[in-house]
Amino acid sequence: MKNENLNPFAIAQAQLDEAAAVLQLDPDMHAFLREPMREFHFSIPVRMDDGRTQTFRGFRVQYNDARGPAKGGIRFHPDETIDTVRALAAWMTWKTAVADVPLGGGKGGVICNPRELSQAELERLSRGYMRAIARYVGITQDVPAPDVYTNPQIMAWMLDEYEQITGHHEPGVITGKPLTLGGSAGRSPATAMGGIFTIREAAKIRGLDLNGATCAIQGYGNVGSYAHQLAHDILGMRIVAVSDEFGGIYNEHGLDPEVISEHMRRTGKVIDCPETEPISNKDLLEMKVDVLIPAAIENQITGENAARIQAGIIAELANGPTTPDADKILAEKGVYIIPDFLCNAGGVSVSYFEMVQNSYQYYWDESLVHQRLDQKMTTAFYAVHEMAQAKQVDNRVAAYLVAVNRVAEAVRLRGWV
Repeated sequence: MKNENLNPFAIAQAQLDEAAAVLQLDPDMHAFLREPMREFHFSIPVRMDDGRTQTFRGFRVQYNDARGPAKGGIRFHPDETIDTVRALAAWMTWKTAVADVPLGGGKGGVICNPRELSQAELERLSRGYMRAIARYVGITQDVPAPDVYTNPQIMAWMLDEYEQITGHHEPGVITGKPLTLGGSAGRSPATAMGGIFTIREAAKIRGLDLNGATCAIQGYGNVGSYAHQLAHDILGMRIVAVSDEFGGIYNEHGLDPEVISEHMRRTGKVIDCPETEPISNKDLLEMKVDVLIPAAIENQITGENAARIQAGIIAELANGPTTPDADKILAEKGVYIIPDFLCNAGGVSVSYFEMVQNSYQYYWDESLVHQRLDQKMTTAFYAVHEMAQAKQVDNRVAAYLVAVNRVAEAVRLRGWV
């Protein structure tokens, strides 16, 4: 097998190209949608605790804002690249469109290892990032949110810095904030919760009884850990394996989410949890399970390992976990994929709900958030499923057809292309 191009942005563009061919998209429109509308690169000088000044590289990409202000998280990661940020901003554009919320797509990142920073250094870096992008963000321009290795506290510092710069309160400039500062009830589990709703609907289509069905979860951060809890509590699934960056654990009778959460609180890792056997990430992905949930990072299921995947349903809670070469192999095997920008659209949907609540200063309770999220995700799921049936394409191409149609229509109506 030829070596795959695993550059995330090249993959995002290849996925768009496939959809554009099916849609017979106008070549000028296709060319416009292949590239970000604007991107920012900046240096962030941070005074470290020892008195040195360290310079960090930061990015913000506003991929497309034809349907509304750009929307997307900020990652703090040692391996961050501009092409990863571009790809994620593109996927956010399609994600907001497939979820049918009036937003565009953006993404941000800083090359850093937050685990090596003190709380004070992390605060100075967070405020420095906001200072660099303040003039380019806002509720009518671009609304950031947490992503990998960022959290509500980091959002709180960024919100405060923005309000210090502008001199007025504008809670809607950032989502994923603490509740005290205008965050939404139900935001923390929202990405996983949205994925659970799509798994429920996919199981109906596949004729799979989820009560007692087996599941493996790769990635045990905010999304993966909530997915474990919710799949167990809401769907009655038996989660037999989970993993994080340090390794994985397995128990054929099922893993108790409460026990693992307590173990994680004490050790910071899932490995060595009592009454479990160690398992590698590779073996977890290739286990025979009813549902596989990749909830870690991109390029985990590739042309190299796709033939050995044994799951019936793959619910992509991570961004870009499956490569185009893998997609072709999995389609031939009859695996039902819930593509990333549909499966994980719960996060941006509740971020949108948070912006709405900020705008009219009236806040919903968690049950109302979940009810409206269920409605959003179920509607989006069937829009994609019906497109796949109508055009006889796989779910990822179908999700692109739905999303690209909506974005292209907005671009056309504006007269940009």
